[in-house]
Amino acid sequence: MNTDVAIIGAGPYGLSLAAHLRDRGVNFRIFGRPMGFWRDHVPAALRLKAEGFALNLFDPTRRSTLARFCKERGYPYAPIGEPIPAEVFREYGEEFQKTHVPHLQPCRVTHLARTLDGFVLHLDNGESVLARNVVMAIGIEHFAYIPPAVRNLPADRISHTFDETTFDRFAGKRVAVIGAGSSAVDTACFLHNAGAQTFICTRRPKIWINHPPRNLTGLKLLWTRIKKPVSGLGTGWRSRMACDLPDVFHMLPARLRLRITRGHLGPAAGWVTGQVVRDRVPIWLNLDLQSAQMHDNAVHLVFRDTKAERPRTVDVDHVFLGTGVRVDMQRIPFLDPVLALAVRTEENMPALSHSFESSVPGLYFIGPMAAGSFGPLLRFAWGARFAARRLSARLGRQPVSFPVPQAAFAS
Repeated sequence: MNTDVAIIGAGPYGLSLAAHLRDRGVNFRIFGRPMGFWRDHVPAALRLKAEGFALNLFDPTRRSTLARFCKERGYPYAPIGEPIPAEVFREYGEEFQKTHVPHLQPCRVTHLARTLDGFVLHLDNGESVLARNVVMAIGIEHFAYIPPAVRNLPADRISHTFDETTFDRFAGKRVAVIGAGSSAVDTACFLHNAGAQTFICTRRPKIWINHPPRNLTGLKLLWTRIKKPVSGLGTGWRSRMACDLPDVFHMLPARLRLRITRGHLGPAAGWVTGQVVRDRVPIWLNLDLQSAQMHDNAVHLVFRDTKAERPRTVDVDHVFLGTGVRVDMQRIPFLDPVLALAVRTEENMPALSHSFESSVPGLYFIGPMAAGSFGPLLRFAWGARFAARRLSARLGRQPVSFPVPQAAFAS
């Protein structure tokens, strides 16, 4: 079977784009488990750092909002100040898919390559699909960063914070969490609650934890909104500009764009888990991990203390890495190497046009892989609206190049 557009990925970006393409009557197919990353890599009980209003998926009519979903299901909700559990967000995304993207195929793409007329996708069910255009909406699943110092540890002694969603098996264990961002703090909180002897190690001089929203009224509220306006990425003028001016960001020199993308909205942790960690979990600052080796059935960690002359060592049973992600075209496991090399990159991220198109005609990237071209907005669910509207307008104008069986795309 052939299609005009193939979407790879069924998270907030892929589903929002699919809803817009369906509304425009574009022939498309979408592949992936709906909200699969949120099911497999995020603890269900995690209270998300983003505010409720910033966690919407986007259909063209803007009717399927998180607020409406929570009201119908009886879940607590407020636009600001009511942290949303990851499980609720996942359920919301799955319901959005059933409503707006009913013909999603919950299978994985195992190989993507170019053909003379477009692209060929091989699926894990044995099917092959020809597509004129391909949209990569794959999120961050493939890009967990593992520091060199720990790469030789046994697989059962190390986890990235993406790897675990339950923590009961670590009760009574000595567990080091490496990192200072929200994933490290979240993981340390869950480990503490599960009864682990856990602590955080970071090379930073401080761990930043967001403050709970304040209930302001009157002139204080007005002045705060002027000084730090609210946006889908948080408060402050820089975040507001990142939300409102992605096209301006796109016009900046590459070096400046990439520096802003890396530096804005760094490793601050959410206030719900942050309060637990701040009060109950030891935090070791100014420590840079130098080596990690097995010794007497324990993981022996050696840190360089930037505030002392002598290194600091500790033995633990397990190591969690809250070391974030590094987007890299070469790490997409199903992408044909020849196709990967054909995509022009900027610091391993695809360099994209105004319409999210890469240097390979017909190959598009949305979500975090587009952040290098459009800024921090594309690292968060809030950016799905901008991406869906821009790209659906682009793809909706293109003529269909393949004869597509209409029954496969009936509403």
